[in-house]
Amino acid sequence: MHSPEQRSRALALSVEEFAYKKPFRISGHVFEKTAVLVASVKEADREGRGEGAGAYYLGDDVDNMVRQAEAARGAVEAGASREELQALMPPGGARNAIDCALWDLEAKLSGRPVWQIAGLAEPRPLLSTLTLGADEPEVMAQAALALDPDAPVKVKLTGDLDDDVARLKAIRQARPDAWLGVDANQGYEIGELALLVPELEAVGVRLLEQPLRRGRESDLDGFESPIPIAADESALTLADTEDLPGRFDVVNIKLDKCGGLTEGLAIARRAKALGLDVMVGNMMGTSLSMAPSYLVGQLCQIVDLDGPTFLQKDRSPSVEYSAGRIACSAQIWGYPEELSLTG
Repeated sequence: MHSPEQRSRALALSVEEFAYKKPFRISGHVFEKTAVLVASVKEADREGRGEGAGAYYLGDDVDNMVRQAEAARGAVEAGASREELQALMPPGGARNAIDCALWDLEAKLSGRPVWQIAGLAEPRPLLSTLTLGADEPEVMAQAALALDPDAPVKVKLTGDLDDDVARLKAIRQARPDAWLGVDANQGYEIGELALLVPELEAVGVRLLEQPLRRGRESDLDGFESPIPIAADESALTLADTEDLPGRFDVVNIKLDKCGGLTEGLAIARRAKALGLDVMVGNMMGTSLSMAPSYLVGQLCQIVDLDGPTFLQKDRSPSVEYSAGRIACSAQIWGYPEELSLTG
């Protein structure tokens, strides 16, 4: 229950769409745009904002996000805290949008930036991967040459072993010195993995993300890989993190999966305590999505926050990509009013 003295809040929701520069292909899917839910929470003449893109493979689309956000409206407007939000809403894009809006609102009300409220060091620019969607090998090789030469490269696989190997060989030939990671997006079976991993090792791949379908994690029991394996779809929430050691080496935290910065930070800290490496990823949102993920990235060994680079037009102000790194200014999200206005 919230006291009658609680200052009144107003929650506003909107759905926005951002078209991609070109279709983006991964294992089993082709995407042409990102649809996001934007949450605005106003209190005492201050406004906090957050964005959720959901998780397509969980059916967490904008309609679902809007339903969940509307169901929580009364509690949010009555003054629910971020901690209370964890029990009020399921993990997903809607909770992400509202949770991040509440963090932003607290920064505006308290005069302290979110990184400070969260107990983090002052944010620094982070080396971030740039991703290549699946295409013909020669097309991907040319695309790899067009990327920032200082950026690590992440390659989307399709689940077709021969085609995926051909893609990787072409990319490696084009970019002989690049850090390469691959994302299988659940496209392989365990029997194929024994064939795939040596091919990945031969071209110098440094990370294998989500090779098997969610629900098939036990297939990795006893599987020895010289390449670290990251859990993405297999690790949605803090609770999922407990089962990862022994099967995975890395957990990929996405705020749209876990339901916001509050749980994202908890996962990063728990994963480290379990001896796992930590990665932060994204669901192709705008800079408003990247800003809170950028704070999680301050705790991570691997950062994959390139979503806005695929958009025809990002929000303004936007995150900046330079010399292989992402930087997030105070104007975007998470800073007191006076700092967000001046930089």
